Amino acid sequence: MSRQNLIIFLFLFQLLCPLPFHPSFQAEAAGGKWNLLVKSTGIVAMHMQLLHNDKVVILDRTDFGKSNILLPNGKCRRNPLELALKVDCTAHSVEYDVGKNAIRPLMVESNVWCSSGTAMPDGSLIHTGGFNDGDKVVRQFQPCNGCDWKEIKNGLINRRWYATNHLLPEGRQVIIGGRNQFNLEFYPKAPGFDKAYALPFLAQTNDARQENNLYPFVFLNTDGNLFIFANNRAILYNYKTKAVVKNYPQIPGGDPRCYPSTGSAVLLPLKNLQNKVVQADVLVCGGAPKGGYISAVNGKFVGALKTCARMNINAPLPQWTMETMPLARVMGDMVTLPNGHVCIINGGAVGTAGYEMGRNPVLNPVIYKPDNQPGKRFEVQNPTKIPRMYHSSATLLGDGRVLVGGSNPRGTYQFKGVLFPTELSLEAFSPSYLDAGVAGLRPKIIFPVSQVIIKYGQKFNIRFTLPGKLNINLIKVTMVSPSFSTHSFSMNQRSLVLISEKATIAGKATYDIKAIAPGYANLAPPSYYLLFVVHQEIPSVGIWVKLQ
Repeated sequence: MSRQNLIIFLFLFQLLCPLPFHPSFQAEAAGGKWNLLVKSTGIVAMHMQLLHNDKVVILDRTDFGKSNILLPNGKCRRNPLELALKVDCTAHSVEYDVGKNAIRPLMVESNVWCSSGTAMPDGSLIHTGGFNDGDKVVRQFQPCNGCDWKEIKNGLINRRWYATNHLLPEGRQVIIGGRNQFNLEFYPKAPGFDKAYALPFLAQTNDARQENNLYPFVFLNTDGNLFIFANNRAILYNYKTKAVVKNYPQIPGGDPRCYPSTGSAVLLPLKNLQNKVVQADVLVCGGAPKGGYISAVNGKFVGALKTCARMNINAPLPQWTMETMPLARVMGDMVTLPNGHVCIINGGAVGTAGYEMGRNPVLNPVIYKPDNQPGKRFEVQNPTKIPRMYHSSATLLGDGRVLVGGSNPRGTYQFKGVLFPTELSLEAFSPSYLDAGVAGLRPKIIFPVSQVIIKYGQKFNIRFTLPGKLNINLIKVTMVSPSFSTHSFSMNQRSLVLISEKATIAGKATYDIKAIAPGYANLAPPSYYLLFVVHQEIPSVGIWVKLQ
């Protein structure tokens, strides 16, 4: 096909295609594959967290009526404060076993609607807040066979609905914001961390009509302070002294990026960990433009944002650099992959977050390659067939796939006769690094075994096999934290490229590489991480390491 005919074809396709389309990107070869894993988990995957036993805890709200999965052994949830069923014998939380591809119902007592959470250093999931009777509840889930939720009714000081959690270097969580909560608190409590502490920045970024500062984007910076982004602004915050250390510039254009305008954000992989000041780049993508939420409330659905903003938050004079995505997207999830690329997935091209507020599902994921030159960082991937709109989620699995679930753009479960039916399925998106054609370049870690303990600054050996020829200059060791995914933000998501030596031959198709664990907790809080060997951007299956 001639260049002129190709341009004409792409122009006509753009007019006919119901999804946003950008010729300069779509003309590139798409990659990745989709697989349906579970037709029905019984609940909507509003919240997801991978734990270090390779099981994923999934939660949905409790106040809409029955789910599609029964509690086991005739159990029923009896809650006089519930707004729907006072006696409910269905589950609103499940555990997904990745290896067995199986679902186990769990008993969550209080309402977890629009709640938050993060895994602790011991691997347990601490889950906080929600709606109604759940707004001050702390829930704990241990990753063990047959375990279930344990709840502390007044574990929080303030109501936490649409808040954000993050693990801190000393091993406690910070819980930031929530609806009408311009403050933060900690769990567990301790002297100096035992109150609700005012955070005026949340009030300053609050739009009384649209809010747009809920589920703020929070990352632990390498200096031990917290980067907190709300609406269209960000600060660096010292959580120990309760003081703002730095104010960052507003994102160019001033469009809101947090719920309900709902873009997404990641901290790009941390590298060169031996440097005195480690570069830390934050990437914020998508969302709805100014006024988009009010327009959607009034029945007018405007196009989502097509821009990303990137900034080195440790630069002497930090400034946002703008980039253009090939597809506009609101309610998208951003998942850091083992090779350092970012998968942008789920969401719609029109409207905002909120029930019945989104339109035009974006079915194609996009891969962002942060080390490429500007203009060559985005690559459109093959589409799914299942729209993933409001209340969908995505999380990285240990084998490198991205687990995708959820979508319930209405207040109750409805499977027929609506624009976007309730979606109870789980899918896996396999990036192109899992294609059979590159299997010869894929490492396989044979030592150490999963669940190994490593200490800060420790040099340790990794032995791996490789069927094909090793390119010694294109191999690295990475660590990725498991994150809590909800409402287009993955809390506590973190990726590091470890300092490592050149790989050496240990036997036939077998190699050793020595890596050094992060030197201090500001780089990586103590917890479980997935560790990968990556060869020519193709990762091994990850092993679990406990950093302490």
